[in-house]
Amino acid sequence: MDQRQQSAEDELASFIASAAKLPLLDAAFELWRRRYRLDSIEGRPTAEEVRVNRTLTPEQSSAKYRWDRDHAHEGPMFGYVRRAHPRADDDAIRQAIITAVRFEDATFAHFSWDGDFWDCVVRAVAKASAQYPDFLETSYRDARNNVAYYYK
Repeated sequence: MDQRQQSAEDELASFIASAAKLPLLDAAFELWRRRYRLDSIEGRPTAEEVRVNRTLTPEQSSAKYRWDRDHAHEGPMFGYVRRAHPRADDDAIRQAIITAVRFEDATFAHFSWDGDFWDCVVRAVAKASAQYPDFLETSYRDARNNVAYYYK
């Protein structure tokens, strides 16, 4: 294993270890927020998947994006959360992933640029947190940063 591969494996182990310190629901959200980096470390998407994705129409791309989110609990995310919480029940892991994805969706759905940017971010996450009240405050903080990053 070369140094770059080892660094990526160390980064993956660090993400898993960090999530392992959190309750299951918050761990699922933490790992879900890092999904693009986790996929990159694991070699996803493959060159073939990239080639196929580039041929998709905007409608097909949107449908694929939605399907990936709707089925996140059936894919690699399940393995990441399982590694962080090896004693958790499979159904509990699946439900935590589903809830984490829906919570993130809610933060984006409630975002409306109407006034000061940061106030809009805070308002969006506050509305989402009312729907999903079982996360730790640190997850709500991370959700605010996540929304701010994507809407910047």
